[in-house]
Amino acid sequence: MQNQANKTALLVMDLQNGIVSRYGETPEVLQPFQKAIEAARQNEIPVIYVRVGFSEGYPEVSPQNKIFSAISKHGGMTLSDASTQIHEAVQPNPNEPVVTKYRFSAFAGSTLEVILRAQQIDTLVLSGISTSGVVLSTLREAADKDFSLTVLSDACLDADSEVHRVLMEKVFPRQADVQTVDAWIGTLN
Repeated sequence: MQNQANKTALLVMDLQNGIVSRYGETPEVLQPFQKAIEAARQNEIPVIYVRVGFSEGYPEVSPQNKIFSAISKHGGMTLSDASTQIHEAVQPNPNEPVVTKYRFSAFAGSTLEVILRAQQIDTLVLSGISTSGVVLSTLREAADKDFSLTVLSDACLDADSEVHRVLMEKVFPRQADVQTVDAWIGTLN
């Protein structure tokens, strides 16, 4: 059950087809995410999904943005594209919001902060792909917005295991509690 002193939400970030497919779609890869989602639901913790996607014609993409301008040149990643839909292994329930962002941070151009403030959520549990992308950017912005933060170390993936390790061991602990999914679940009971 929710602690009255703080209200928590689990963010499931960028677990969309076009990103999950880059990390291998074996069941083991997504198992920590599934476990965290199930624990959140059982403990009445809101689950909020975040995806990255763009409008047709990419009006949100600046030619000066190195990564996203490459996407606009090659196509794909539009809001209706299969690559921007939440992966079937972690599908949202009908009452769980899916927020669309336009940059790395989950807050960038999205309704995330409006939802969090409306629900009086002050504590975020972060999970996502990739550790050095959405998780890092969201953690930094959320800390600047005074959210209390937990990062689920095994429910974050990065193409570079050394970057993942350094972020989890040296960077994230400065602004967040870093825990495994099992350790976090242990705090809920």
